[in-house]
Amino acid sequence: MKKLFFAMALLAFIGKGYSQEKEIDSTAIFILDKMSDVIGDLESVSFNMESVVDRFDAEKNMETKHGNSSISMVGPDKLLAISSGDRGNYGFWYNGTYLTYYSFDENNYVTLDAPDTILTMIDSMHVSYGFKFPAADFFYPSFTDDLMDSFNSIKYLGKKMIAGEQCYHIQATSPDTDLQLWITSTGYMLPKKLIIIYKNEEDKRYEATFNTWKLNPNIPSSIFEFTPPPHSRLISIMAKS
Repeated sequence: MKKLFFAMALLAFIGKGYSQEKEIDSTAIFILDKMSDVIGDLESVSFNMESVVDRFDAEKNMETKHGNSSISMVGPDKLLAISSGDRGNYGFWYNGTYLTYYSFDENNYVTLDAPDTILTMIDSMHVSYGFKFPAADFFYPSFTDDLMDSFNSIKYLGKKMIAGEQCYHIQATSPDTDLQLWITSTGYMLPKKLIIIYKNEEDKRYEATFNTWKLNPNIPSSIFEFTPPPHSRLISIMAKS
């Protein structure tokens, strides 16, 4: 994809399911590819993510939920993600063989056989059990291609300041969804902020801000092994049909 894209200054694609041509900015794609290259070259990483998510309550009124996640990964087969906030307090421990989900609120956990890499585990557990892992999309090698497939327009909007850091501003739009992504422009090119607006769901919003990136840290393997807390209960869950 990269060689093809850089050979042409601007490409027009026919969107999947849409009649209009796509407007793809080569500068935006270059920035997205560089970000993916940096992330793809990492052997280990840790970072924090603050999230703001709109949800409909039982009466179909919009309600905003806040949360914070701490993520550590060692490629290709270790992940720890601890999340807290309005939607609950829980964690995922993955050691390359098993994934454990633990609820701090209910003091119970489930341990499941898992595929042997982080990305295949994430795909499998999302399809089978509906688990959602913080910031997972950025770690897929196909991230740029997925954006190009899903959005009619991808543009570079220049440099902007986000929380004191100068960032590249990327905008992607489709009939149903608007996305904005800010990527740090100094030093390593890493995600700083992401906003997604779902236009066909009353402009429901998802927002994530990333900070405290640590690249290739020395992370002990022991943190990816789950140890049941006192009085916690082992439970079972059914895979989605």
